[in-house]
Amino acid sequence: MARGKVQMRRIENATSRQVTFSKRRTGLLKKAYELSVLCDAEVAVIIFSQKGRLYEFSSTSEIRKTIDRYRRSTNDAATYQASMEQYILRLKQETTDMERKIELLEVSLRKLSGQCLGSCSMDEIQEIGDQLERSLSSIRERKAWGQHAHTKVKIFLRNSFTGSIIERSNTAVASKGEVFERRECKASCKVSCKSRAINNSSESNSNT
Repeated sequence: MARGKVQMRRIENATSRQVTFSKRRTGLLKKAYELSVLCDAEVAVIIFSQKGRLYEFSSTSEIRKTIDRYRRSTNDAATYQASMEQYILRLKQETTDMERKIELLEVSLRKLSGQCLGSCSMDEIQEIGDQLERSLSSIRERKAWGQHAHTKVKIFLRNSFTGSIIERSNTAVASKGEVFERRECKASCKVSCKSRAINNSSESNSNT
């Protein structure tokens, strides 16, 4: 005979309820034991009957160790969740502040470009004018400094190029002078040798 589907509701008959409790409690503890052995899992089961009697199973030596581990895990999860919520709130606040700053910068930029001045007071317009004057002065100083630096670089390059040419010219002149001196030395040596030869020849003839 096929087993009928059990309705998930409280069993009204006390005897049947107690029998069902005993059977299913035993089956649950057996499944917990099999899970701990087959899967090498840390398993703990706590059951209180209707009359308050305690039934428990632990795959470790003490069920309290598993309970302490569970508490630490839930505390860590709660702490992590709280820190993440605070981090998200801080990011939202920073985003709001950044959007406000961007909006203020856009309004200031429009005013500096001459737009949206109708709602400005005279003091605000004067402040905008002063800011533009300071910006222009800074730009002029930067431009003048850049032109001065560019001029200095051009003078330096020109002087370096001219000095290099002069140095090469001096080197070439010195080389030519050395060649000319060597040639003169050779010519004078030849003349001296010829004179000594003539003198020796004359002396030998006179002796003869």
